[in-house]
Amino acid sequence: MSNTTESTTSVLGCTNLSKTFTEVREPVTVLDNINLDVAPGAKIAVIGASGSGKSTLLHLLGGLDVPTRGEIRIAGRDMTTLSNAARGKLRNEKLGFIYQFHHLLPEFTTVENVAMPLLIRRGPPKKALDEARDLLRKVGLGDRLDHKPTELSGGERQRAAVARALVTRPACILADEPTGNLDHRTASSVFDMMLELNASMNTSLVMVTHDRELAQRMDQVWSLADGRLSPAQASAFA
Repeated sequence: MSNTTESTTSVLGCTNLSKTFTEVREPVTVLDNINLDVAPGAKIAVIGASGSGKSTLLHLLGGLDVPTRGEIRIAGRDMTTLSNAARGKLRNEKLGFIYQFHHLLPEFTTVENVAMPLLIRRGPPKKALDEARDLLRKVGLGDRLDHKPTELSGGERQRAAVARALVTRPACILADEPTGNLDHRTASSVFDMMLELNASMNTSLVMVTHDRELAQRMDQVWSLADGRLSPAQASAFA
C-alpha cells in the first residue's frame, strides 16, 4: 500500500524521506522512504510509539533538520536545496510551530511573545503588536496581553503559543504533542480552539500525538512504525 496522501495541490510534502543516525558506530534508520502531501486546510495526525520517529519527522518537515535522503517541499520549493538562511526565511513565512512546552520567552509580555515572529521579519512593530493583540483576543487572552508567561496558567500559556504560531498566517502548522503537558479538560479546550482557527484561517495542521482521542478528530490519521508511515488501522483506536 502506498504511504502517500494524494492532493492536487500541496502546502507541504516529502518524497522518499529518510533519516539515519549513527549510534555506537552503527547506523540506525529512524525514517525510511516516507512520502506525504499536505493539502491546504488539511488536518493530519501522526501516531506511533515513543521513539518511533514522530518528532524527527516533524523536525524534518519543518526544516529544523536535514534528511539523509529525500526531498521536502514547502509551497513547492525543495527545502533540501536551500541555504540555512533561505530555509529559515521560508520557514518563517510558511510554517508555524507548536510544541508540548510553550517556549514563551519569560522576559517578554504575552503580546510581545506572540508578535515575535513578525518582529523577526523586521516589519513595523506597531503592526506586529496590533496583529498579536487581535489574535490573542480570538484565543480568549484579551485580558492577558501585558502579563508575563509566569503570570499565566498552563492552558493560557499554550493558547498564547498557538497564537504565536498563527500570527504569521502560515500555510501549515506543525504541532508536536501540543496538549501533552495539559490536563484532559484543558487539553480538550485548547485543541477545540486549534481546530476552530484551523478552519477559519484555512491553515493546514500536521500533529504528532500519543492522544488517540484527539487524533480521531483529524481528517487523516497515519501511523509511524519501523520507520514507515501508513494509514492507521481501526485497531489502533480500540
